[in-house]
Amino acid sequence: MRRVLAAARTTAFLALIALTAPAQAETVTVPALKQFGEPEFKPGFTHFPHANPDAPKGGQITLAAQGSFDSLNPIILRGVTPRTLGLVADSLMVGSGWEMDAAYGSLAESVELPDDKSWAVFHLRKEARWHDGVPVTAGDVVFAWDSVQAHGNPFLKSFLDRVGAVEALDDRRLKITLKTTGEMKPIIDFATSIAPQPKHWWTANGRDISKTTLEPILGSGPYRIKAVDPGRSITFERVAGWWGRDLPTARGFYNFDTVKVDYYRDDDVMFEAFKAGAYDFRTENRAQRWTTGYDFPAAKDGRVKRMEVKSDLPLGAQGFRLNTRRAKFADPRVREALGYLFDFEWIQKNILYGQYRRTTSNFPNSDFGAKGPPTPEELALLEPFRGQVPERVFTTAFEPPKTDGSGNNRNNLREAMRLLREAGWELKNGRMTSAKTGEVLSIEFLDGTGALTRVIQPYVEALRKAGIDAVLRVVDTAQFQARTDEFDFDVVVANFNFFTPPGTELRSYFGSAAADVKGSANYAGIKEPAADAMIEKALAAKELAAVQAATRALDRVLLWGFYMVPHWYNPDNWIAYRTTLGFPEKAPKYDLGFRNSGFPDAWWVKP
Repeated sequence: MRRVLAAARTTAFLALIALTAPAQAETVTVPALKQFGEPEFKPGFTHFPHANPDAPKGGQITLAAQGSFDSLNPIILRGVTPRTLGLVADSLMVGSGWEMDAAYGSLAESVELPDDKSWAVFHLRKEARWHDGVPVTAGDVVFAWDSVQAHGNPFLKSFLDRVGAVEALDDRRLKITLKTTGEMKPIIDFATSIAPQPKHWWTANGRDISKTTLEPILGSGPYRIKAVDPGRSITFERVAGWWGRDLPTARGFYNFDTVKVDYYRDDDVMFEAFKAGAYDFRTENRAQRWTTGYDFPAAKDGRVKRMEVKSDLPLGAQGFRLNTRRAKFADPRVREALGYLFDFEWIQKNILYGQYRRTTSNFPNSDFGAKGPPTPEELALLEPFRGQVPERVFTTAFEPPKTDGSGNNRNNLREAMRLLREAGWELKNGRMTSAKTGEVLSIEFLDGTGALTRVIQPYVEALRKAGIDAVLRVVDTAQFQARTDEFDFDVVVANFNFFTPPGTELRSYFGSAAADVKGSANYAGIKEPAADAMIEKALAAKELAAVQAATRALDRVLLWGFYMVPHWYNPDNWIAYRTTLGFPEKAPKYDLGFRNSGFPDAWWVKP
């Protein structure tokens, strides 16, 4: 009887636990992710529309890059790596180029998610292999994650800061746990930006992932490193038996047997090399050259052709970023005055050949930037900060100062002088001097390539006319990287790129927490509570309209804070290429189809 009573009590107790325990979360396993709505490409798709699955394989393409490189370690902050280093790597998932917020399986064949999206489990493909034949495992992804956390670039760490934990459940199952719930974007960001690192390779023979190296690193991607001439060139060779060659996300891509990238210190020398046939493909970024420079023999007889490719990809804002950590830029009136001294219309007419549009937003070419006066949704977000941000944020659309393009900038010069006087600066013996300390206002423009000398120098001369001791300093790539990482500059030109919709990269660009983190992208040193709040609203938004309202409100706060003197942008991409190259008829909507920083990975050599 006692046994029967004990069994009854046990059964009742277990039933009580079942009634009071939380219900198990519903989960779903999917081959693709999308932040808003459903993925455009359904299971069973064979290839992306901008790839030719029948493209011929073979041949060599030679590319060019400006600057140099001194490391092949993709993890750490120290050193400059080749932009095309991603050719040797795989990520868990990849974007399509046709959607702003979707990811499709690459290393991962599927993803398991709960309803609240508090975690995700990636199922890795069993056929995935490093180039030495060793299987790619979930442990390799954990090793990469741990290395990023310990030694990685602060921007990447900030970008993924909503990921709380990464663990290998077994060799083929990787679990990430988020610090937030209900958000798909942190999962997509992790899946598309973290590439596994071969733990067995890095831990062998005394290799140290915390240090720079010029030893060709082991990869799992479509190419391997064939040859390295430090700082001068890097050559990749296609892995003929690459495990991922038949994936729908890869079919039609990576058609060249060999990819060589030559480095040039000088932009003009690099163009002359293209004219002479030294490399095969270039994206042009100088209006003068695009308008008048392609009259050399190979362009005239048809061996070189040009085309303009429109992209709907939201662009980052290029501009002079003013380092507000320096006391001379702490007063927003000084920063506003510098905007009045930049004669964009003259530069557009005389240097840019009328080819560009003036940047009036931190999110040009997109629906994420401010337009016109604030909407009710934007005002609702901004209202708690009334009195803390300029009143113009609530009432006025931002427009940079304009001129008639004649070079006579007297009206804007007078306004700049008025603002400087209000900020405590005055002209003494022709030099802009602090009335309080006697310090002369000096500004050094730091440039790592010299490519923008034509634009910066007229601005330097305009500042000198206003009594400001301005100078342009061009340094080599390594020194530029080191000084910007340390925030050791007055002004740099920077162009911020955004994932779409904008996400945690906003914290690194504009967030207070990143302002004192060396190596972050908050070059201006922005510490603005209203900006922080708008960033968090954008990150927490569950609908696209809410993201847009928050980024537009953020845009207004930043623009009226005058943290940059805005430049210009071009919604078209200018491409010049040798006609020995073939390419698909379609270009994706949101990019050029170049997954690896200028490498035309859907192109091929004509038979």
